[in-house]
Amino acid sequence: MKCWSPREWTRHRPRADAVNGISNTMDRLRTEIVACDRCAGYLPHGPRPVAMIRPAARLLIIGQAPGTRVHKTGIPWNDPSGDRLRDWLALDRQTFYGSARLAIMPMGFCYPGTAKSGGDKPPRPECAPTWHDRALAMMPDVALTLLVGGYAQHYYLGPHDHGTVAENVEKYREFLPRFMPLPHPSWRTTGWRSRNPWFERDVLPTLRVRVSALLGSGPAAAPCV
Repeated sequence: MKCWSPREWTRHRPRADAVNGISNTMDRLRTEIVACDRCAGYLPHGPRPVAMIRPAARLLIIGQAPGTRVHKTGIPWNDPSGDRLRDWLALDRQTFYGSARLAIMPMGFCYPGTAKSGGDKPPRPECAPTWHDRALAMMPDVALTLLVGGYAQHYYLGPHDHGTVAENVEKYREFLPRFMPLPHPSWRTTGWRSRNPWFERDVLPTLRVRVSALLGSGPAAAPCV
């Protein structure tokens, strides 16, 4: 790593107006996301967008949509599924929420409500086309995106999607270094993992090495939009 002298730093550092421009654009985006009510008529508990969009992000997690506990607290992955995901990543809560190099952007920013079957409804289809491209433009240094669950995989893998989460996860090497598919870390994954021992034997070690390399000892950040 090159260490610049004070004179070199003065010459290479970003101009103040450029930094302020990025900051202002990010602030506008965050303000628009927080105020979004595009899907309000379809959300039984009302809109409450939850995400962590960070300009210095190196690792991006794209999941499904907030659940009930996340909706109540406004903190992404703040539930048992989040505990399981952090275990997969080998990250503690402080690093998961506090690292400026980790961003979270679900397919749907708001809790969609409960389906008749008892699980959560799918993420609202309007959300990702509305916000994802703009948010990604604010995070140009993302090196790896974790696609957690089928909704994120079907959206981002496009014609390379193998059709099922199990196939995508098992063939994860095809999508590296840009993407890494993962199953959703809900309690339902327990049976899936027992039927697919290759996940813990092969996928998790690779995942942890890559996550550790990207996050390192990065700077701290505010937790949410």
